[in-house]
Amino acid sequence: MDPIATCFSTVRKILDNLPASWVELTTHRLDIYDEEQAKSQFLQQLEVLADTPDYDVKALEALPTAYDYTRLGHPLSCILEWLVAEINQSSAENVITFSSKTMPILAILRKNALSGGATQLYYDTEVSPLIDTERLENIYGYKFQSNKITDIAQIPEHTDATVIFVTQAPYKTPLGAHSNIDATINIHPHSGSTVVIHNTQITDMAKDLQHVRRRETIAMTPINALNVLQEIVNEKTATIEHCHPQELSKVYDCIKDNAGSTVTPLIASSGLSIQYAMMMGLIEDAMTQHPGKAVNLIIPPNCYGGTNDQARRIARLIAIVDIVDLYVDNGQDLVSSLEVVLKETADSDSVPIILAEIPTNPRVEVPDMDKLAAVLTARRKTRTGAVAIAPVFTIDQTFCPNVKLLDQQSVLAKVKTVSYTSGSKFPSGGRCNSGFCTTNDAAKAAQPLIEAHLNLSDNGATANQLNTMAEYMPSMPERITEAYNNTRAFVDHIQHVLPDARINFITHDLAERGFTPSVFSLDLPSTGTTTDEQEESAKLLNIKLIEHMINRQPDDCKHCVSYGQLKGSYWTIPATSTQGTTKENDKDYIVRVAIAPEIDITKLCATFDEFCQNENLS
Repeated sequence: MDPIATCFSTVRKILDNLPASWVELTTHRLDIYDEEQAKSQFLQQLEVLADTPDYDVKALEALPTAYDYTRLGHPLSCILEWLVAEINQSSAENVITFSSKTMPILAILRKNALSGGATQLYYDTEVSPLIDTERLENIYGYKFQSNKITDIAQIPEHTDATVIFVTQAPYKTPLGAHSNIDATINIHPHSGSTVVIHNTQITDMAKDLQHVRRRETIAMTPINALNVLQEIVNEKTATIEHCHPQELSKVYDCIKDNAGSTVTPLIASSGLSIQYAMMMGLIEDAMTQHPGKAVNLIIPPNCYGGTNDQARRIARLIAIVDIVDLYVDNGQDLVSSLEVVLKETADSDSVPIILAEIPTNPRVEVPDMDKLAAVLTARRKTRTGAVAIAPVFTIDQTFCPNVKLLDQQSVLAKVKTVSYTSGSKFPSGGRCNSGFCTTNDAAKAAQPLIEAHLNLSDNGATANQLNTMAEYMPSMPERITEAYNNTRAFVDHIQHVLPDARINFITHDLAERGFTPSVFSLDLPSTGTTTDEQEESAKLLNIKLIEHMINRQPDDCKHCVSYGQLKGSYWTIPATSTQGTTKENDKDYIVRVAIAPEIDITKLCATFDEFCQNENLS
């Protein structure tokens, strides 16, 4: 049989046996996830499975996890990449899907900006595929030439530039690859875009594009990837999903009500997508308001790895931006650390932009908010005696998205404050990848700039994401309360059974002030005569605990980095998951546990007690 026909047949069978979780969930199983192989391991085992006479939903569910989160990639995006590669006689490694129509172009522009290489952009679409070229040149520093053509034969040979061809062709039809083209970007009218790399001699082209997708945008969403697959192999045209104005208004109202903001939110395709637009918008604001000044991105070195990596990638791209470490937990205090850092920033007459998590991840610590406000509003002087530039304070509120930190009655009301949240957690109950930000009144002038960078990245939320948020956000406050109560009960039980265990969780006083997360971290009592021996003992014991909980309660305990899901509990070691790019000395090898609003706490406590008895801990 023709190889492409065989591939089509395989995909049809997969779609007939499609696991619902491949479309409906954002989470992944760490127990079948090997980050070093990821997509390749998934596709290799998929091809082996396809050669067997029978396979079903359970067989597909047992395949290795494709990538971590649907943001970076997922089974359906990988299958689409494999199928497009077969159609175009390429390797799946050199085919990459994006939810955004512009970010694959921007990824190549970024690569060339860092290497000093030139870019020639050719397109046969009706209008230029790039949005806001002035900002791309002046803020990002991208250099390129755009050329509209009607036929790829018009593309000349370039020996001193990367050549990108942008088109909008049926995905079922092979692309007209040309020896003068290094990469083709095929824009789908409704679902995003796909890159096919032709020139595999360009160093790290696929790797660099994957990294942009990992940190500044997302893969084509599961539902859109599914629609494109159906379009290719079954010739089914999906009904275009829309978000009706009343549904969008519902999402806006929920976000503003939970954060205490009066400013219309911006909703992006993921938490890192909105964070990228937010940071670039604030950097442009700094460039405009304080020309010639250095910009300091002040960030905890042990915070979420995606935030850490993205900030450092921005600093690498933009010469005036520097990274300043901010130590915030595990014995360090955010307020006192900020005092030191802001004094240094004032001395150098730089623009301070602070990225903070409240509560922190994974130690779940909240600063003294009154003292924090005092530090942020303090007037400082430069070395020359001039008034120092006031900081912009950005808060990742993912753990507590219902605390009104942007309210006019908040202690932060006089501080330029931007709040952002991952919508894949509590806002959608784990049903979609999205992210949003809004500001307090003091910072509302920055919102149009953030929106401009969100638009040029084409990183806005999809209609499906917005409809999912509209369905789940109204119930979010109630789910947060129920999940917190479950978590408090479990934490109280652990403290009773193991009084020597080190547990990081919110105090009752902070809970009364509205901070009610449903995640905590735990270090079990360790043995050993030296600090190193004790740390190694704790690491091994923590891993054994996770394995025990999941093996004994596979329906209620998941080996995953999830948070804010509708039911169950989720267990991970941050150092091996969420802190992926964090410096080794700043990583936490503790257990991080997230509890959902629907779970049998009595059964969970009994399983924990069983572990303690087996290990002679109690």
